Amino acid sequence: DSVPFIPLESELDLLINGTGKKVSIFLQGLKETGVDPGELSAAEWTDVNEEAGTIAINHPVKGHNARILRISKELIGRFKLLPHTHARIFPMTKLTMGGNYWMQRKRLVRSFNNPRLLKIKFTTFRHWKATMEYHRTKDILHVKQLLGHKSLNSTMIYINIEKAVYGQQRDEEFTVRVANTLEEDKELIEAGFKYVTERDGAKIYRKQK
Repeated sequence: DSVPFIPLESELDLLINGTGKKVSIFLQGLKETGVDPGELSAAEWTDVNEEAGTIAINHPVKGHNARILRISKELIGRFKLLPHTHARIFPMTKLTMGGNYWMQRKRLVRSFNNPRLLKIKFTTFRHWKATMEYHRTKDILHVKQLLGHKSLNSTMIYINIEKAVYGQQRDEEFTVRVANTLEEDKELIEAGFKYVTERDGAKIYRKQK
């Protein structure tokens, strides 16, 4: 198998911001959730829980599990802009959606003179999300659950992709902080630090540089 192309986040955002309403919302959904495009195409209005901020993937593709994923208020708000004339959020076929995307992407390639955009398919958003989540958490089981893989073997590729994108040395580059009070714990967690261990009553946190 070939190694998936991992674009810059700015390139994904360029496509989201530069396409028409339906395609743009579909792309944002792919970026936030990392679902297979077929799974998002099959999603129904009843799968969206506005109060909880989640979407249920109740129609997984072959080899995937059903699951519930968190989505932003912004995405839920954009869903509401779409017509409620069908049980599905995106009633058009994946082929039709793909054709519309292909034409709009081609226009953006010319406008921004960036041929890399041609390599960004619907599934590229999924590969990007998986790579970023593994880089953020270093938890391959979390990525497996996010992607809905039934087999861990299907997820393991993202360990090597993350190393190729960010480089092995990044694994050892951390900022370390020590918390002695509950308030310091709270501040470090809010700043993105992760708990490592405890020594002499003090909690040690670290965050990748």
